[in-house]
Amino acid sequence: MSVSVRSVLDDLLAAWRVLPTRTGMLGTFLILLGSLTPAYLPQNSPLWDPLRAMHLDNAPVKLFCTLIVVLGIFLLVHAWFRFRPTVGADVKPWAVLTIWSLPLLLGPPTFSSDAYSYAAQGWMLVNDVSPYEAGPGILPGAFADQVSWVWRFTPAPYGPLSLRLQELIVVASGLQPYLSGVLMRIPALVGVVLIVVLLPRIAHARGVDAQLTAWLATLNPLLVLDFVGGAHNDALMMGLVVLALWLALKNRMWAVGAVVVGVAAAIKQPAFLAAYALPLLVDPLTTWKGWQIARTVGKVAVSCLLAIGTFVLVSLACGLGFGWLNAVNVPGLVVTVSPATVIGQGIQLVLNYFQLDSSQHAAIRLARSIGIGIAVIGVLLLAVVKGRKQPLFFLSWSYLLVAFAGPALHSWYVLWGTLLLPLTKPSERIQRVALWTTIVLLSYSAINLAWRNGAVALGIAALGPLAWQAIHHERSRKRDLDAVGADD
Repeated sequence: MSVSVRSVLDDLLAAWRVLPTRTGMLGTFLILLGSLTPAYLPQNSPLWDPLRAMHLDNAPVKLFCTLIVVLGIFLLVHAWFRFRPTVGADVKPWAVLTIWSLPLLLGPPTFSSDAYSYAAQGWMLVNDVSPYEAGPGILPGAFADQVSWVWRFTPAPYGPLSLRLQELIVVASGLQPYLSGVLMRIPALVGVVLIVVLLPRIAHARGVDAQLTAWLATLNPLLVLDFVGGAHNDALMMGLVVLALWLALKNRMWAVGAVVVGVAAAIKQPAFLAAYALPLLVDPLTTWKGWQIARTVGKVAVSCLLAIGTFVLVSLACGLGFGWLNAVNVPGLVVTVSPATVIGQGIQLVLNYFQLDSSQHAAIRLARSIGIGIAVIGVLLLAVVKGRKQPLFFLSWSYLLVAFAGPALHSWYVLWGTLLLPLTKPSERIQRVALWTTIVLLSYSAINLAWRNGAVALGIAALGPLAWQAIHHERSRKRDLDAVGADD
């Protein structure tokens, strides 16, 4: 056995001996068992035959599975909290995440059906139909049947490289619809590996708290459930963004990093924001002297041009053009907890009640437009005020702003900025907000799952235990910090 393999096994064994690691794995195992319901499994899944043979396709089983998923989330969050003061000291974060992720690897995509949309889009390309021109429903059959009805007739908003990877996975699966959806985890796992390996190294290079980075970013339950469990292509996008940041910091290779950002944008377009930050990591603008401004602006311009140029070349090589421009509004078609959408819907209900809007959606459209405007202005302000000296602050908070101010809000969107947040040396208050945001998004996922299984009351009931966990953890955290302060 080689030294490297032995070292890996030793790290995994060391992590396994720690109780929170085993608790978190029990949580993800319960989530795996609970995922064997219509909330996660499409009706053409090969798993249905044995489940029906065992008479496990009924309402009581769906209720029970919902209960154990909620319990699994509770245990995973509990394990996450237990690691907060110690992760990275006695155990390797990557080893803990690996053990937590194992139960989810072969199960159906969890907390989202997007992976089935990826599979259907890959199937369209296999049949020489562009996902930019039509939705999966144009090809009736098993692939289209797996797709959520909301997305069945909408074009793809993703980058062209993402679509070609989806086609490749569909072919590699032997054109199997369900297996294709499961195998969409492969590119997501590549992204997760890049995140877990490189983020701590970036933290070390920046002189920030590596333990906080490991805890808040790499062990975040949202990363486990959305990137590993949900197989979202955001995982690969963010993995490549993190790689670009590491290249800029480690070897001052910000130009190479810009090329990587262009590739990441061909997966999903928000990666472009990182191109602004890369040269500033190496050469921040600390004064307003004319020559330094010109030099910095020139580097930023080169970085952005390299990223855009790479994106264009990849798009041309993929042979799909830029049809995603016609689908930029697609994510907003589904109702989410986006603040702009929630506010717009509230106003729209009043307008509709008094019959003041014949279109039935003017307030929602206006609120979303205002949200997009806030995001654009906010990103520009962050670029000028913070980005020139603190590029990681700019990137993290710009991603968070885009996620929360956009027309659609999903937990995997929030991960864009949350992954980089520890690198900005957040205050205790910001950490607390990040923690509570994670709890709220997990609660929303639990409620959404329960609603799909016809047990929405059970999902709402999960709010209490999850909130109690967060409150108890924060009180314990405050006592620990007060004790440290008293000792000093």
